Amino acid sequence: MSSQKSVNRVSSFSARDLNIALVVSTYNESITARLLKGAQTCLKEHGAILSKVQIVACPGAFELPQVAGALITRRRLDAVICLGAVVRGETPHFEFVAAEAARGIQAVALSSGVPVVFGVLTTNNVKQAKERSGGKHGNKGWEAALAGIEMAWLFRRLKRPRRR
Repeated sequence: MSSQKSVNRVSSFSARDLNIALVVSTYNESITARLLKGAQTCLKEHGAILSKVQIVACPGAFELPQVAGALITRRRLDAVICLGAVVRGETPHFEFVAAEAARGIQAVALSSGVPVVFGVLTTNNVKQAKERSGGKHGNKGWEAALAGIEMAWLFRRLKRPRRR
């Protein structure tokens, strides 16, 4: 299925009645602020009332899964969208942070039964991060929010009892 068909199918879903949280890393804030803006734009375009969307900042991408898990245990949520940016540097730190953020977000999603979306850029440089946070490659924050909406509705459908 082409991505265009997927977007058209999902765009009919409303985010108005969804309980969504955005967890945003403050590390590389010039990039993550752009991801947050993209996510908020997508949610608003899909009917979300932005004042009802919980936004929680955390220090870095490595901490995103911890915060997502804490939110899920304290509040009924339909989806958590994690936004961050890990930019390659001169040391192996990039690999550790990127891999553990991905692993941790997936672990929270699997253990909680709540969709937790990986909206973390992992780029070789700041230019690439800017291109993916509102530049020529779109806004991955917007795309992560769209995935959150789709997953929330998918999970609602999966939880409905089967008709006989």
